[in-house]
Amino acid sequence: MNAGATPLQSNELALGAALAGLRERLQRLADGGGPAAAGDADERVAVPTLAVLAQRLGLSSFEREVLLLCVAAALDTRIGALCAQALDEPSRPWPSFALAMVLFDDPAWEALSPDRPLRYWRLVDVHASGATPLTMSALRADDRIVDYVKGLNRPDERIAPSLLPIASDDLQPLPPSQQAPVDALLAFVRRSADEGAAPTLQLTGIDVASKQLVAAHVAAGLGLRLERVGLSALPAQGADLEAWCRLWRRECLLMPLALYIDAHDVPAGESSDASAAVLGRLLDRLHELAFVATRDAHALGAGGREGLLVTAIERPSATEQAQAWIGLLGDAREALAARLASQFNFNLPQIASMARSAGLAADERGDDSVAAALWAACRQCAHSKMDLLSQRIRPKAEWSDIVLPADALSLLHQIVAQVALRRRVYGDWGFERKMSRGLGLSALFHGESGTGKTMAAEVIANALELDLYRIDLSAVISKYIGETEKNLQRIFDAAEDGGGILFFDEADALFSKRSEVRDSHDRYANIETNYLLQRIEAFRGLAILATNLKGSLDAAFMRRLRFVVPFTYPGPHERALMWQRAFPADTPVEGLDPVQLARLDCTGGSIHSIALNAAFLAAHRGSGVTMALVHEAARSELLKLGRPIHEADFRPLAARGAQA
Repeated sequence: MNAGATPLQSNELALGAALAGLRERLQRLADGGGPAAAGDADERVAVPTLAVLAQRLGLSSFEREVLLLCVAAALDTRIGALCAQALDEPSRPWPSFALAMVLFDDPAWEALSPDRPLRYWRLVDVHASGATPLTMSALRADDRIVDYVKGLNRPDERIAPSLLPIASDDLQPLPPSQQAPVDALLAFVRRSADEGAAPTLQLTGIDVASKQLVAAHVAAGLGLRLERVGLSALPAQGADLEAWCRLWRRECLLMPLALYIDAHDVPAGESSDASAAVLGRLLDRLHELAFVATRDAHALGAGGREGLLVTAIERPSATEQAQAWIGLLGDAREALAARLASQFNFNLPQIASMARSAGLAADERGDDSVAAALWAACRQCAHSKMDLLSQRIRPKAEWSDIVLPADALSLLHQIVAQVALRRRVYGDWGFERKMSRGLGLSALFHGESGTGKTMAAEVIANALELDLYRIDLSAVISKYIGETEKNLQRIFDAAEDGGGILFFDEADALFSKRSEVRDSHDRYANIETNYLLQRIEAFRGLAILATNLKGSLDAAFMRRLRFVVPFTYPGPHERALMWQRAFPADTPVEGLDPVQLARLDCTGGSIHSIALNAAFLAAHRGSGVTMALVHEAARSELLKLGRPIHEADFRPLAARGAQA
């Protein structure tokens, strides 16, 4: 053979020589001269890929020769005719066990067993028809095996469509909080390998990308390529799943592979669920290293599983995220990195993606431009998760737009300050090391309708440059047991990750008082409240509850609320300020008197409606907004609300003074 040939070329030369020798043996047998001659065994050429295949799959010498015969029939069109001539069976131009028994030395009947490698690993397919005995049935080499013997090692096309590779070629170093579980998992796998076992590693946690990243590092440390499969891509039927598992196990012997099973959405504790049943059957049939990614530790059942190691995988800590941002932004933007890590809870791939989205690779942009683009990219990342179960409000109200008593306004400023400074207090000042819960911020806005609760939430969102999400109760509350809690879980997780502000309008519908249990309805209603009590305390973001009925809320929520902001009915002074700010600067107004308009007994919400309707009346008449038009709009608003109309409030102040 050519000493300078590549391994693939050398294998092709050896395979060609082996096929030529096999044709000679078949021709000799067909000519009646016997299958072998003196010295034949010593002259047979060893095919490197076939030798590796035999070693990995446990083939005997005879089984290897049978496989070579089947591979030869797939590669050389002359082999079929020679097979028919060798057995003097013109109607059977194919390899068979009967032919192999007379063609090769030391035939072994055990090779026909379904438990032996040829049939167990599906290296050859037996095509039996009618009453044809097994020994005379046609044998056909599996296409994947033919490719392997030729030197082409690629995944079987029957399972490849269900697999998605997880990139592990250019893995970046992990932060300490994620490197620690990688080291522990590697040690466990190596210890199990010394004992002759291949463990199942269950990775739990809410962040899918972090679990994949940890699994990729473990696989890379073992020299394995990681392939991902979702439960929905696996066959549900027992026989089909058995076939898939056997093909996967064969792939693991032919290639250095590990399987990552994405079971993140398998319902916890529901063993009767179809997906959970498929997962259980899959793990029962696998005997190679596998990662199972679930949300909860008990998703695989309460009984446990032999060889199973459960490891919780979390996102990097806020400090580690800040370091990752600094690595992308540079030391000059340390303040920006700290602000991003304080507000958003991203994994390493997301941080890298946000950096690319903001165009940080180009240093030509100024600091302000980069900061704005990056902040917008981080906000955008959360939209897709939140929009399904909530309504995103684009905050436009600013501090100058809202009119509240000094005490209430001070509380709103404190809320903004605590959100902006929480990393300094929790991280730098050490409060996070003393607290396991209550690291978020929850506030209750209570007061009559129209007193500014929603506007205040917008002002806070605008001041923090965050998105405000009003929870859609119709999409959250479900009549099915447990579904409401699952919907709330998705909302809290998405808001916590993306830094959005949760706004529970009409909060008394969800956070109502627990009642005495008289039937199953009371019991499950109390379970929902109990879940909310736990989740609102564990939530690390900002949640705002707004209600007109503070007394309807469960008392246990009050302890978990950081701020309670009362929104009182506005007095004449507050209403005058509201009227001064009711019309935009571009609106043409004529002789409006905010002091006189403040005599109208209205909330801020009603004042906004009156101003808007007055503007439409003016636009329709082709004039500016006048007192008369505002009074006309005010009458309509009071009628709508069923409120009494006091004509004295509509008279000019001078006229009232003269009358008095």
